[in-house]
Amino acid sequence: MEYQFNNCAELLALCKKHKQPISQIAIRREMEFFKKKKTWVRNKMKGVRDTMWEAIKKGLENPHKSKYGLTGGDAKKIHAGLGKMDKMFHSKVAVRAMAYAVATNEQNARMGRIVAFPTAGGSGTIPGVLFSCAQHMKSSKRKMLNALFTAAAIGIAVIKHGGTFSAARAGCQAEVGLATAMAAAGLTEMRGGTPEQCLNAAALALKNLLGLACDPLGGLVEVPCVKRNAFGATHAITASDLSMLDVKSLVPMDEVVEAMMAIAERMNEGIRETALGGLAITATGLKVREKMGLKPVPKKYLKWKKGKLI
Repeated sequence: MEYQFNNCAELLALCKKHKQPISQIAIRREMEFFKKKKTWVRNKMKGVRDTMWEAIKKGLENPHKSKYGLTGGDAKKIHAGLGKMDKMFHSKVAVRAMAYAVATNEQNARMGRIVAFPTAGGSGTIPGVLFSCAQHMKSSKRKMLNALFTAAAIGIAVIKHGGTFSAARAGCQAEVGLATAMAAAGLTEMRGGTPEQCLNAAALALKNLLGLACDPLGGLVEVPCVKRNAFGATHAITASDLSMLDVKSLVPMDEVVEAMMAIAERMNEGIRETALGGLAITATGLKVREKMGLKPVPKKYLKWKKGKLI
């Protein structure tokens, strides 16, 4: 099949061969894979885009907390920061991206409808970045759609290369980390970057989130997951800026993915979505666990004294 790829290097080779941006290779891949016309493929992604925007809007409007009260209402606070830019150090683009990211994840925590792109836990980073930056640049709907296709192509290349989005397998580096990389690539194409710059942005973003633990309080995708998406959004914008300024990642994206998986193999089970390590077993984390009626954490995971495991 002409447009299939198994890693980022093959994706870039297809871009060069056909003299097309990543988004167009992604569209042709879907057409070829599903044996559908371009209109069908684009309409599917339009549905994704529209659902993302609805989640953002509802997340900004809804001040209610999640079931256990761990998250909710912060998106509205962050969005209000747009009216206080004289007190902010970030740009409007970054503040809005954070608000949109948190709005999406708060919707997820309240069991609202979101797009798990690439996962529910990492669902806020990509829409946060792309919608905020599209508004700033007054980008067309077509450019926004193409940015989503580019982000999706990075995700496909990662999975085909043996990577994962599963935090249970590889920690949060595989959720918010990869969401950040996908967002960085999508944004870079939306602002006119080359395929090389898109992949470079993805590598810059991911390699600086390697080793990120998944340690949700009570096992819920709320704390620290929601706010990590806000940080991921600003991280993706940084990676895109660096790439557009011709700052290169010495390590290419495929090798960064390989490093991520190597780190995953060495990760303790306590920091891979089990709620048995990291923030999940702090005093606050244990109180949340008790409130939820969960079984106590086995003592072997709590052997910590004076900064050392005993």
